[in-house]
Amino acid sequence: MTLRRTLRSGVAAACILATAAPAGVVAQTPPRAAEALEVRVAQARSFSRVEFQWRGVARMTSRQSGQVLTLRFSRDANPDIARLRVSPPRGLKTAEVRHVGGVLEIDLTLDEGYEARLGQADGAAFVNIARKPDVATAKATAPQAVAAAPTAPLEPPPNRPNPVPGDGVVRLDARLEGAQAILRFPWAAPTGAAVFRRGDAVWVVFDAPARLDVEKAPRGLRQFSRMEAFRGPDYSAVRIASPKGTPVFAVSEGATWIIALGAGAQPQPSVINVRRDETGGPASLTAAVSGVTRIVRVPDPMVGDTLTVATALGPAKGLPSRREFVQMALLPSAQGLAMEAFAEDIALTRAGDLVAIGRPAGLALSSPTVAARRNEAPVGAPMPAGRPALVDYENWPKTGSGGFMSRYNALVTAAAEEGLDGQDSKVAARMALARFLVGTELAFEAIGVLNDVARQHPSLLGDAEFRGLRGISRVMARRYKEASADFSSPALANDPAAALWRSYLAGQTAQWPETRKEFAAGAAAFNQFPAVWRQRFARADAKAALEMGDLDGADSRIRMALAEDTDALEELAVRLLQADLAEKRGQTGRALRIYQAVATAPADYLSAPALLNATRIRYEEGAITPIQATAAYDSLRFRWRGDGTELATIRALGRLYLSQGRYREALEALRSAGQRLPDLPEALGLQADLSAAFRALFLDGLADGLEPVQALALFFDFKDLTPLGADGDMMVRRLVRRLVDVDLLNQAADLLAYQVDNRLDGVPRAQVGTDLALIYLMDRRPEQALVTINGTRSTVLPRQLNAERRLIEARALSDLGRLDHALEVLEREESGEARDLRAEIVWRKKDWPQAGQLFEASLGDRWRSDGALSAEDEGKLLRAGVAFSLAGDDAALARLEERYRGFLDEARNPEALRVALTGVASGPVGVGEFGRLAADNEAFAGWVAKMKDKFRAAAAPATQAAKAAPGAKPA
Repeated sequence: MTLRRTLRSGVAAACILATAAPAGVVAQTPPRAAEALEVRVAQARSFSRVEFQWRGVARMTSRQSGQVLTLRFSRDANPDIARLRVSPPRGLKTAEVRHVGGVLEIDLTLDEGYEARLGQADGAAFVNIARKPDVATAKATAPQAVAAAPTAPLEPPPNRPNPVPGDGVVRLDARLEGAQAILRFPWAAPTGAAVFRRGDAVWVVFDAPARLDVEKAPRGLRQFSRMEAFRGPDYSAVRIASPKGTPVFAVSEGATWIIALGAGAQPQPSVINVRRDETGGPASLTAAVSGVTRIVRVPDPMVGDTLTVATALGPAKGLPSRREFVQMALLPSAQGLAMEAFAEDIALTRAGDLVAIGRPAGLALSSPTVAARRNEAPVGAPMPAGRPALVDYENWPKTGSGGFMSRYNALVTAAAEEGLDGQDSKVAARMALARFLVGTELAFEAIGVLNDVARQHPSLLGDAEFRGLRGISRVMARRYKEASADFSSPALANDPAAALWRSYLAGQTAQWPETRKEFAAGAAAFNQFPAVWRQRFARADAKAALEMGDLDGADSRIRMALAEDTDALEELAVRLLQADLAEKRGQTGRALRIYQAVATAPADYLSAPALLNATRIRYEEGAITPIQATAAYDSLRFRWRGDGTELATIRALGRLYLSQGRYREALEALRSAGQRLPDLPEALGLQADLSAAFRALFLDGLADGLEPVQALALFFDFKDLTPLGADGDMMVRRLVRRLVDVDLLNQAADLLAYQVDNRLDGVPRAQVGTDLALIYLMDRRPEQALVTINGTRSTVLPRQLNAERRLIEARALSDLGRLDHALEVLEREESGEARDLRAEIVWRKKDWPQAGQLFEASLGDRWRSDGALSAEDEGKLLRAGVAFSLAGDDAALARLEERYRGFLDEARNPEALRVALTGVASGPVGVGEFGRLAADNEAFAGWVAKMKDKFRAAAAPATQAAKAAPGAKPA
């Protein structure tokens, strides 16, 4: 028993015990807990083993020179090898340790005639030392061993057709299907089988002695590297070299047994119930194996012992994990039962569907009263689970007769005393306390203990169990980002249990491909978890399959989850996924019924998403009105908050608000939820909805129905949503146009000023600055217009934009009375607008001869065209006449009168024009009064009207482009 406890971490180590003679076992001294490397030694009849167990990860390489085997490890340590030097096991002379360049080397000197074989098992490196085999002796060893061993009486198979084909050969059909290797064994009739794992090998044993043809099986696959067939007098078997951790499934289809290696969707076997035989007599066990057909003994040539196997007909039933007892162990199986014996007289016998496990003197089992007294006995410190990322729910939460507080206080006291030694202290008591807290799901308390011990011992961050415990605690506390950091540690990279936690975490953060990949990687540890976590892991994978469109895969995982025996609330969480699957398959009515049923659950975290989806389906089918749906969503968003359900509710509510014209409520709801829950995966979709709603309002024209002031207020309240670039510029131009139309020039200027000061650079800033200066001029604020033009200068601007900016600058200078400077700015400008502005400036200077010439020139050949004069042309004609009259240029006045006499009858103000063309002095209106008729106000009003037309023209293309954009439509 001492040897078995010492080597219990490795399956291969347990195999040694099956052949070791109890009297020949030499117990080793337990190592110090603080050692980084533990060296273990064991000796069996045919070979010896030296095993190296590291705390953490270390890679081993080897080289051999003669009889000296040198092992080199990737880390350094000070192992205790006194046992190897003082009393070495058979086949080993001595051992030496060297420290070379920060790594450890160990020289093992072998006796003559002995050889060594190296390997890995359960994270430990081992060296098996055995005598070099003689070929003839090796061939005869297995049959002799079988003959020498005591055998259980072989019972004849039941009356059923002979399953062996006519030619006596069963030909393997092997193929790859996705990530699984599928092995099909077609028999002539149904036959019993056992499928189990032992170390790095999967055994498939049949109860009929056919020849198994596996020659065409592929080699070197990820799922298995090779296979070898065996045949005995009453069985045939295949040993498959498959990496430990590779999932194994067995399925019977008629006369064919199908073995699947690798992660994938396969039916789970029913669990064989092994219990104490209470019928009296020597202590024994019974296992209920439905359809058991035969008990056979199968030699294992790699280990050198013999396994006892119970085969059975389908459907599959097996043991999810290894069951170890004092004198034997039951191996994990996908079908049937397999036992490795530590004592020579243990046998399996069949009686109907029951398999009895016993020996003449009885098994060494606990007495029937021990279990009843356990709660009265003192409870030891919680010990590590079988894997670093497993929770031992059976032992860790035990409190003993004193109850929870007594147990808690004892563990806390031991942890506190241990921590008094500072950095030199051990960590065993604090790790035990953490295990107890995790087992009782006191997650935050466990996190505190583990963080504290990590601060004192940073090296623990490389320890697999520490990372696993803290990661599990953080998952239970819903600290998913922190938990991901723990489970991403290299120390847990190869732990299938950690892979399941990584799958679950990926599902919480909507990383669907990662969820599926890690779930497949953790299949080997799936059945080692309690039912509630098995269901949660399967649920996460089902959700990922749904999101990725794998409906059949989702259906398989949902069925797997529903098969677990958990409480009603856990099952309802699976039913939500079942409803989602039904809806994606077009079964809307069924989905609605499930949602409505779950909506009555007493837990809001279940009823809230169910009510959300039920309301959505009823609204889409027209069963409720938009107002009713809005009321339901509005109530739901305050009923349940803080996760993806709230964000989904807000998104649905925002869409309804937009469709009802409640734009401010829609934007406020969408923005508030996104700000409170920015880290949830659903927040990205909500932010996209918010941006789309803002664009629909101010780019696609949805807000055109609002009053301009209302639209402006809405825009300013959510201006941080304005997109950068051309789209944002279009939004602003459209809104500015509406404000200018109703003479809200101050508000339009504020909107453009925000763009200039906060959002733009370069040419876009200069362009918007030009529009802002123009609005300042329209609002009779020339000083701000001039400041804006000067403040938005840029070195390289388009020629047309530069010309526009010079016109605005000249007009601003003119309005400020700096007429000569204004004329200098326009000196090289020859456009029509520049000529008109130059004429206005000269008019203001009262340079009547030049003013008359410029106004007449601006009219051009208009006198040759028919039709009434425009208001602008009338103003120019009126000013030209007044200027020539005040300049005393009668000839020019007569020329104007001759050319434009025919336009007077259709003019807007014929009397004023008639006076201007005949001479101010001779008319009925005096010079002062006539000057007021031709005042600047009229010209300014005309210019403002032209500028408004310009803003309309600038905004129209943006609107048209938005409407023409693919997919652009009101929300």
